[in-house]
Amino acid sequence: MNKQITATLLAECPDQPGIIAKVTDFLAKKNANIVDLEQHVDVADQHFFMRVEWQLSDTDVNRELLEKEFSEYVGSVLKMNWSIAYSNLKPRLAIFVSQHGHCLFDILSRYQAGEWNVDVPLIISNHKNYQSSAENAGIDFHYIPINADNKQQQESTQLALLAEHRIDTIVLARYMQILSANFIDHYPHQIINIHHSFLPAFPGAKPYHSAHERGVKIIGATSHYVTTELDAGPIIEQDIVRIRHNDHVEDLKRKGQDNEKIVLSRAIRHHLQNEVLVYKNRCIVFD
Repeated sequence: MNKQITATLLAECPDQPGIIAKVTDFLAKKNANIVDLEQHVDVADQHFFMRVEWQLSDTDVNRELLEKEFSEYVGSVLKMNWSIAYSNLKPRLAIFVSQHGHCLFDILSRYQAGEWNVDVPLIISNHKNYQSSAENAGIDFHYIPINADNKQQQESTQLALLAEHRIDTIVLARYMQILSANFIDHYPHQIINIHHSFLPAFPGAKPYHSAHERGVKIIGATSHYVTTELDAGPIIEQDIVRIRHNDHVEDLKRKGQDNEKIVLSRAIRHHLQNEVLVYKNRCIVFD
């Protein structure tokens, strides 16, 4: 039996009476069977957020017409920012990685196990370490070294590859290069990064050493969308692990990397499931 195709609406607008009624009435007139509905109101900002998922009664439904009518009868009336995603259209994801492979291997494991509804046609790296891993997974691998002199040219090469492979979302799986504003502007709120601490704690190249020196009792990981302000994008997911007094730096690294994998995978899943709305540099996550 084929899995029922669904559509998912993500929407935000100024709070006002009748929003849910207007959306659900529109869907009822389209003979849509709603299978999930969540909403949230930010009382301080008087702003409304919604996620609605419904079954498509007819796989041949005219989606362009559906969205045109929704915009006319609902979106424009409510001054709503919205998008609709369809479960039978798989997002296409590219992975960027440098020399630390723990997040890459976790993503590949989940991808090959069919855990996510996604295609991964492309891996880009500034090192050759994981070329064989990509090839074993049947994924195109491109080694693109970057330095201060060739950064603009190499980013142009990356963008061309992303366009060629029709990439929707980019995951920085411990990719140790800062993306330019021009690059980021091509994929607004579509580049997911993992950071090895609670932002903005313990910055720099050796966060676990800094944490160890301070005698911390927890360490964290943060996954966020990339913006032009370094490590300041909207946060999708965070978590912590406990640290004992007899843990050494290597123990912190091991625990931290395990946490990074989990936090990043959760963030990717939220994104792929269309559960994230970005508003004022923060994420509303309908988990």
